[in-house]
Amino acid sequence: MSARILVVDDLAPNRNLLDVKLSAEYYDVLTAESGEEALEIAAKERLDLILMDAMMPGGMDGFEACRQLKSNPALYHIPVIMVTALEETKDRIRGLEAGADDFITKPIDDFNLNARVRSLLRLKMTTDQLMSHTGHTAENCRPMFDKIQGRAGRILLIGDEGGQPQKVAGMIGDTHEAIIETDPVEALRKAKSGIDLVVVSLVAKSFDGLRVCASMRFASETRDIPILAIGDPDDQSCFVRAFDIGVNDSVMRPVESQEVRARVNTLLRRKFYADSLRENFNEDLEMVISDPLTGLGNRRFFDRQVDPLFEALNAEGTNFSIMVFDIDHFKRVNDILGHDMGDQILKEVAARIVTNMRAIDIVSRYGGEEFMIAMPETTELDAFQAAERVRAFMAGTPIFVEGQALSITMSCGVAQVVRGEQLRDVFRRADSALYQAKRTGRNRVEAASANQAAAA
Repeated sequence: MSARILVVDDLAPNRNLLDVKLSAEYYDVLTAESGEEALEIAAKERLDLILMDAMMPGGMDGFEACRQLKSNPALYHIPVIMVTALEETKDRIRGLEAGADDFITKPIDDFNLNARVRSLLRLKMTTDQLMSHTGHTAENCRPMFDKIQGRAGRILLIGDEGGQPQKVAGMIGDTHEAIIETDPVEALRKAKSGIDLVVVSLVAKSFDGLRVCASMRFASETRDIPILAIGDPDDQSCFVRAFDIGVNDSVMRPVESQEVRARVNTLLRRKFYADSLRENFNEDLEMVISDPLTGLGNRRFFDRQVDPLFEALNAEGTNFSIMVFDIDHFKRVNDILGHDMGDQILKEVAARIVTNMRAIDIVSRYGGEEFMIAMPETTELDAFQAAERVRAFMAGTPIFVEGQALSITMSCGVAQVVRGEQLRDVFRRADSALYQAKRTGRNRVEAASANQAAAA
């Protein structure tokens, strides 16, 4: 499973519908029928996202449940999507002011739901990884979060007259610094120097707003800058593509000033929070355990991180599995396109792998074009399904490097760790499965048989 999601709705048919939709995407789904029950579950379970119905009869509606969740130092970091039949702007603002991170109206469109879920899960995963690296917890991060509540940001608005960037700048007011840019090339250059948030028009007539978003997500200097997209409500497919690219939030025209301010402030708070966590990294340790090209953990990092998993397996029987990914024909890519473009491909592949794994998974660049992943509390079947999802996403989405759309595929070997094995043993089995995937045509996932453990 890639994430654990809590669905909160007082009506069983609505809970069941969302359960089916999310389970089909391999999410682990929990359900609650009231705000009170949702808070109880959130206090006991590790959650990555909450889908909260706004209008629940009884003692606590979704707005109040969200407000209490966001006021709890142990729970406030969990993203919340409000799900409701209400379509009025004032209701969206009410949800955002209660602390909700996004808002979806019924009837729920599958593509729109999945795009927004993936966007917030990427954000949650980044925060979780930063907290894990720095040794912070949700509780001891709260003072840091409170400190940045009123901090001003530098906002870059990219659009032509069709997108009315001047109007949006006026809505932001004097709280933040707004910089307007109509030239997308110049905008991308400016985004690389001290910008905290980018607002992109998807209705610009002189340039493609989606391409601007894609370029920002590719460049390492702008990859972590939050993006707010503004577009037409009738063009849902454009919003879905924007979220797939990596846009963090969206506003539909006609733009309402209170909603813009609420969404801008939410995105900036999360940006400053992540920045503060990054500043707490131990620079020396980072150099020792990180791959400087991709930012992933390196082989030494991986070997150290999986030790507790072997201990838990041997002591308590807690399952975990290993994946070994390898980029197909990567030597040929380097020979034809050059090592600089090869490095860009490695960085993009690493980013895609990370965004499709859980926060608790251990992802590393093990060497060359090989990536190793450990999935705690996971059987070989679950790991195989997760690997197949990553493989399919990689094969189905071209990588853009210097204006070229490149089709890159990966092969993978998966093995569940057997009690008594050491890392070299399970790696040998997973690597053998990877070789089988390569030998049988590449762009495949193969699972190692548990029976091989005895012979390994």
